[in-house]
Amino acid sequence: MYTKKATLSIDAIVLKYDFLVKKIAYHLLARLPSSVDIDDLIQAGMMGLIEAYKRFESTKGASFETYAGIRIRGAMMDEVRKSDWAPRSVRRNSRAVTSAIREVESISGREASDVEVAAHMGISIDEYHDILHSSMSTQLFSYEEMLESESGSHELDIKIDGETSQPDSMVEEAGFQVHLAQEIDKLPDREKLVLSLYYNDELNLKEIGAVLGVSESRVSQIHSQAAMRLRSRLSEWQN
Repeated sequence: MYTKKATLSIDAIVLKYDFLVKKIAYHLLARLPSSVDIDDLIQAGMMGLIEAYKRFESTKGASFETYAGIRIRGAMMDEVRKSDWAPRSVRRNSRAVTSAIREVESISGREASDVEVAAHMGISIDEYHDILHSSMSTQLFSYEEMLESESGSHELDIKIDGETSQPDSMVEEAGFQVHLAQEIDKLPDREKLVLSLYYNDELNLKEIGAVLGVSESRVSQIHSQAAMRLRSRLSEWQN
């Protein structure tokens, strides 16, 4: 196992793990708007790598590459968050859809369909699908953040940097992970399949469309609706 600062300088660490930073950067870039610059992601990732190197302790139960990957990805996501790339109208429409899904499902006691949500919002189904499509990149980023919680990154931080979290926050995080996993499992089959193909199998939208026999645009809509449905069902945690 790699031992912190045994023989490598920061420059050597940057050189050795440059591949990891770029791999994570390009993986995230495929899920973000074209306005996000790859060089900005890589620069932020390098800062995350250096921070990981300074803080890592090999005796705390995680490999350096695993720990660094989490820090690198977190630094990149922080950079995107700070840039506030999503137009206000997109965020506003996204919140409106999330609220409508929550209200329809509260009334019906089952999954809200496209038609039901559009009717509840007083818009046409085409307008609803346009909102889903324009919100795609926002929902991708939101879901990336939720997956980060589900994957246990906070648990790893707690184990390595014990001073960063208190016992009550550990319990809360564990509860969120369980609840998120349950809600993902409750999604309609097609939405769950799209998320699995995209995040687990890392297929792009076009490839998923070929699997499902639908257009790339339709896959985008299904993905956005899945993310919004999850956000509506996880509102008590977000609040």
